[in-house]
Amino acid sequence: MWCQRLAWLLQGCQGTPGHHWPRLPRAPRPLLAAPARCHPTAAASPPCAWQLHQDHLELSYGSTVMRLDFVWLRDHCRSASCYNAKTRQRSLDTASVDLAIQPQAVRVEGSSLFLTWPDGHVTRYGLEWLAKNSYEGQKQQVMHPRILWNAEIYQQAQVPSIDCQHFLQTDEGLKEFLQSFLLYGIAFVENVTPTKEHTEIVAKRISIIRETIYGRMWYFTSDFSRGDTAYTKLALDRHTDTTYFQEPCGIQVFHCLKHEGTGGRTLLVDGFHAAEQVRLQAPEHFELLAKVPVRHEYVESVGGCHNHMVGVGPLLNVYPWNNELYLIRYNNYDRAVINTVPHPVVRRWYRAHRALTAELRRPHNELWVKLKPGKVLFVDNWRVLHGREAFTGYRQLCGCYLSRDDALNAARLRGLQA
Repeated sequence: MWCQRLAWLLQGCQGTPGHHWPRLPRAPRPLLAAPARCHPTAAASPPCAWQLHQDHLELSYGSTVMRLDFVWLRDHCRSASCYNAKTRQRSLDTASVDLAIQPQAVRVEGSSLFLTWPDGHVTRYGLEWLAKNSYEGQKQQVMHPRILWNAEIYQQAQVPSIDCQHFLQTDEGLKEFLQSFLLYGIAFVENVTPTKEHTEIVAKRISIIRETIYGRMWYFTSDFSRGDTAYTKLALDRHTDTTYFQEPCGIQVFHCLKHEGTGGRTLLVDGFHAAEQVRLQAPEHFELLAKVPVRHEYVESVGGCHNHMVGVGPLLNVYPWNNELYLIRYNNYDRAVINTVPHPVVRRWYRAHRALTAELRRPHNELWVKLKPGKVLFVDNWRVLHGREAFTGYRQLCGCYLSRDDALNAARLRGLQA
């Protein structure tokens, strides 16, 4: 996939802003020369019209014009013989569908589309379902609603922290936490007993703990027990954690158990807000950062810890159908040798990287937080970059990584879009 994207870049194709793929070929000539057929729908339903083509049905419903391939239509049949409504799993063997299949009859009744196939099987689709689940419909959908923020926006929002007992003992408290976390990419739980054991209880409230090369729950101090700058007293620039994993960890949990000294504030930056500014000001840079894969690497040989992790991917990861950003992979510490980018693209990539870095480092984008015992911070590691100012004295944190999928599952089960 990355080779295809780079080949396209080298060909010099210049897509329109926000467009990531070569244009689709034009539809074949219609089988029927007649104009599109208009059909009355229910009084409250949008107008509907359709036209048969060689390999697809062109369906206009409200403001959405869909091109629905016949194989796709047959494959997504929701009849009892094709789809198990109890398990919500497909029963139809997709590979058995004739790739040249065409419906023998098409009709619209009320808010439903009916197709009769050559073997007599009838598929019924709700027009609203088609409009929502078609490619054209998905291009208009937002997968994950968010509030992009800089320091002023977040502070003015006055997002409340969640009390530990309210969070642990009530579904309402958990839902409030998840809502804030989904919208802003960070959330706080207050009044947590400052121990690793209680931090683990709080973390497991929203997700399964992800075990990594660092273990499950970890203590974190400046003893250089691991081969990482984080295990020192030095300042840390904003970054994404575990970019050297093929899939960076989804959520990170921090709890400062003790600090006897000065400094050590935590830096938080909404990476999606910064990336959006790049998209608006220099869309060609955004495009490049979303296409060019680079390596990130973690090499460790300290004490009994010996690891060599490598992850590959672009700095910005987007859904190709609607260009929505879902993951930023930015870590200048762990970025490996750039050997995945051909010469004609390298200098352009550095310019794009410079533009993104400048946005991430703008002072008004920086939210500084002093972590203290009892206050647990949850960070969406796919979105919000974190860092740290240098500190003195003894500072001990504990924390863990969480499975992103399980947290999103908890949100969906409570009626939140995630």
